[in-house]
Amino acid sequence: MSNPLPRLGISVGDLAGIGPEVIYKTLRDERLLSVCTPVVYGLATALFDDFPVEKNAEPLTFRQLRDAADIAPGRLNAVTCWDEDYVLTPGQPSAASGRAARESLLAAARDLKAGLLDGLVTAPISKENTQADDFRFPGHTEFLASYFGAADSLMFLVDEDLRVATATGHLPLKDVSARLTADLLRTKIRLLLRSLQVDFGILKPKIAVLGLNPHAGENGLLGREEADVVGPVLRQFEHDGHLVFGPYPADGYFGTGQFRQFDATLALFHDQGLIPFKLMAFERGVNFTAGLPVVRTSPDHGTAYGIAGKFVADASSFRAAVYLACDVVRARQAAAEPRSAR
Repeated sequence: MSNPLPRLGISVGDLAGIGPEVIYKTLRDERLLSVCTPVVYGLATALFDDFPVEKNAEPLTFRQLRDAADIAPGRLNAVTCWDEDYVLTPGQPSAASGRAARESLLAAARDLKAGLLDGLVTAPISKENTQADDFRFPGHTEFLASYFGAADSLMFLVDEDLRVATATGHLPLKDVSARLTADLLRTKIRLLLRSLQVDFGILKPKIAVLGLNPHAGENGLLGREEADVVGPVLRQFEHDGHLVFGPYPADGYFGTGQFRQFDATLALFHDQGLIPFKLMAFERGVNFTAGLPVVRTSPDHGTAYGIAGKFVADASSFRAAVYLACDVVRARQAAAEPRSAR
C-alpha cells in the first residue's frame, strides 16, 4: 500500500544554541521534501531570517500556521507556538530561550499525540535551562516516555549498522549498580530486540551486552554484577532462543571491533556506550528513543553554545535524524499493514 509522506514535527531546542542553525541547513536541501513533510514548531521568521543565503539561492519559504491540521504536503510548514518576540543572544542561554524550547516541544508533542504528525525530531535542549515548574525531566527521553505513557523506553544511538543502546540513561554513575536489576535488564533487552525487529526490519537480531565492571568483573574479582545479575539474565534469553550474548568487557569489545559482529550493543550506563559511539559517529549519529508508541529522533550532540551564531555548525547529525525518523515511520507502517495489503 502507498502511504503519504511522513509528517515530521521539528522542535527547535534551545534558541541560544545551534538548533535553529542545523534545522535551517537541513531544510535548505530541497530533496528533503521528496521524503517527508517538515513541520517546524516556532515562528519561522524569527528563527531563520537572520541566517545567510547563498548567492543566487532562494530564501526558505514557510507556510506559517496556527493549527497543524492545516499542514500542506510538499511544503515547509511552521506552527506558531509562541506570540512574543524573544530577545536572544546566541551562545547565552536564558529563561527566554529555555521557555521557547519547552513551548516548541510541548506543542509538537501535543500534535503528535493527536495524530497530526507521524514522528518528531527534536533539536538539542539544555537540560538545566529547560527546567520549569511544569517541566521536571532530565531530558527529552524521560519527558516523552511520561507524556506518551510508555512504561519504559530505551536510549538508542544509531549510525547505519552501528547501533548502541544504554540500559541506564541520565543517571549519576554512583547510582548505576543499584539501578541495574535483573528486571531492568530484561526490560531493556526486550525493548532492544523488539525495536530491531519492528523499527529496523531485522527478523532475528543478534545483540551483545557489556559488563559493568572492568574486564566484565574478572570472575567476581572486580565486582559481582556480571555474575549475579547480568549473566543469569543473558542465559535465560539464550535459553529462550534469542541471540543475546555477553557480558563483554567494554574496552576490548570496542577496541577490537567486536561490535561489528552484532546488530546492536547494549551498554549498561550512559558514557560506556556514548563515548565509543561518538568517537566513531559524532557527525552522523542519531539518538533514537526506542520503546515509545511514537517515533522520535534527535541529533547525538548538544546545544553547542560555544559555536552558536557563527554559522559553522555541522548539520549532518540532524539531517540523519530526519531521515532515520522517516525510515522508522515507514517501517512501523509496513509492520502494521495486513499481509494481504502488502
